[in-house]
Amino acid sequence: MATRPKGYGMTAEVQAKMLSKYDIELEQQARLWIELILGEALVPEADGETPLGMDTMHEVLKNGQILCRIMAVVFDKPIKFNTSNMAFKKMENIGIFLQQCESFGVNKTDLFQTVDLYEKTNMSAVINAIHAFARKLGVLNYDVPQLGPKEAVANKREFTQEQLNAGNSIIGGQMGTNRLASQAGHSAFGANRDIRSHQGEEATQEGQAVIGLQMGTNRGASQKGIVFGKSRGIFDTKTDLT
Repeated sequence: MATRPKGYGMTAEVQAKMLSKYDIELEQQARLWIELILGEALVPEADGETPLGMDTMHEVLKNGQILCRIMAVVFDKPIKFNTSNMAFKKMENIGIFLQQCESFGVNKTDLFQTVDLYEKTNMSAVINAIHAFARKLGVLNYDVPQLGPKEAVANKREFTQEQLNAGNSIIGGQMGTNRLASQAGHSAFGANRDIRSHQGEEATQEGQAVIGLQMGTNRGASQKGIVFGKSRGIFDTKTDLT
């Protein structure tokens, strides 16, 4: 098969963005999970504690045989796959895995395209698909090791007609509430609104003479001693000049 040419311009940017999404930790988790399922190391001579890396992971999964073997062990039934080195036979194996995943209930958006694996165009999607398949096994209570977080499942609520009718009389929080502030005690429509308290004591003359802080103050600087039309002395006239 001819070597796939590298992209340029926008194609290269898209490819670089896909490569940046590749998570080496997710790869290692998927690798260890596969090894537990098959009971053997994917790369016997490799260190189990060190991630294989995208290139090695691609070479291991490229022919699709490992993916088909996982299906055979999990479902405890023989899965027929190709052992030929021909390119289209390898891609058929990958297709078998994808078809099994989809029929098993894995969301199609969690899967990948055959070329994503075979031509290594989106290995991140391949690793994510293995995680999605493992999560679905957990939901259906298959006796396999847990991989990543458990998949959320629907928790449908059932209400009686009496409960539904009672809910119709409750104002939803997004609409506001009628249990807090109200206009109770306000003056009649059209009358002037008195904003002072009738229960408070009448203001004293001294209090009436005080300027509120919101209006400023009359207890600071003043123009006392200044004569209109005369130059203003900025020095203290009480100070002796020498």
